[in-house]
Amino acid sequence: MDLNELQSLGIRELTELANKLDVEGGVAGLNKQELTVRILEAQAKKDGSVVARGVLEVMQDGYGFLRSPDFNYLPGPDDIYVSPSQIKRFRLKTGHEVSGQIRPPKSKERFYALLKVDQVNDQPPEKIKECILFENFTPLYPDEKFNLETDEKNLSMRIMDLISPIGMGQRGLIVAQPKTGKTILLQKLANAISKNHPKTKRIVLLIDERPEEVTDMKRNVDAAVVSSTFDEPPERHVSVADMVLQKAKRMVEYGHDVVILLDSITRLGRAHNAVIPHSGKILSGGVDFNALKKPKQFLGAARNTEEGGSLTIIATALVDTGSRADEVIFEEFKGTGNMELALDRRLSDRRLFPSFDIIRSGTRKEELLLSRKELGRMWILRKLLNEMSVEEAMEFMLDRIKRTKTNVEFLDTMSQ
Repeated sequence: MDLNELQSLGIRELTELANKLDVEGGVAGLNKQELTVRILEAQAKKDGSVVARGVLEVMQDGYGFLRSPDFNYLPGPDDIYVSPSQIKRFRLKTGHEVSGQIRPPKSKERFYALLKVDQVNDQPPEKIKECILFENFTPLYPDEKFNLETDEKNLSMRIMDLISPIGMGQRGLIVAQPKTGKTILLQKLANAISKNHPKTKRIVLLIDERPEEVTDMKRNVDAAVVSSTFDEPPERHVSVADMVLQKAKRMVEYGHDVVILLDSITRLGRAHNAVIPHSGKILSGGVDFNALKKPKQFLGAARNTEEGGSLTIIATALVDTGSRADEVIFEEFKGTGNMELALDRRLSDRRLFPSFDIIRSGTRKEELLLSRKELGRMWILRKLLNEMSVEEAMEFMLDRIKRTKTNVEFLDTMSQ
């Protein structure tokens, strides 16, 4: 029996299962957590086999807990206790996804306990000794491109693939004014990567967003969605982001190509500004001098590595919100990425979507991602677009790209 499967069941289904197992004392008046514990106790008595999985968080005292994605990797009622001896024996760290046999809590205990480690990141636990620490990887420029083109009607991804190509290990900023379509763009980006690169591990991280946007993202995106909504305290925003980053690092150590889509780095910066002890050095807008250290470490973790996998982070940065703090946060992150895509309110007001400011958008070292032929054609296109206004450039791109079925066909027209 799997604890994670039990947690996904509704109260009615759990009640039916409890009756089948003939749970002692009956099930009347029990809440979902109590019912789950009773079912596990009955199953353990029957054949002793109860398994579960979760993402490890190691505490300061040496023990840890397996956190559930249902609670966005934060403390929850169904966490699983991991002893210090198990953590030392298998060299486990925060962010490892651990699965194994568990037992229900005893009379004076609050948590389930891990009895045996079966797998770490879907591999035998012994393989952890072969992994190189993320911090010891050699960072490189991205040299393998994500193909974002899915179909001829997905103009956003076709144009983005041309003007701001993304490679594995990219550190990108989507600079967005309000109401320019950044959320829809992130959805399309996640689904394009999922369709063309299904082996990648994809995480959408929503910080300080509206609850309905979280639901919409979960229903429309083929990726793990982790969130901390605007009605949660800033401490929670910080904890969620840290767990996602640690989980991503552990996956890269195992050779995976991981993609984090963060909305937004600005609000993560705000959360850290509210949480850290104030140093006395205050920047304009009320931003503490040390507040952006952790958000910079988050964004700075994105890299292509020589020895293992890659970590791609594409984060939105909010501008022109009317908040001086947001402007200061953006200025601190400006230039830290190696890819930038600018969204312009003037275009969205005219209902021109995607609202890309093509002239301000681009990718550093794009010659590592594009073929010589593609690079030559893009130089011709850039030269042509730089002589136009923002609106004219986007109208030109939309008009020309609609006439062709693929980007290859579109680039071929550049030589005519």
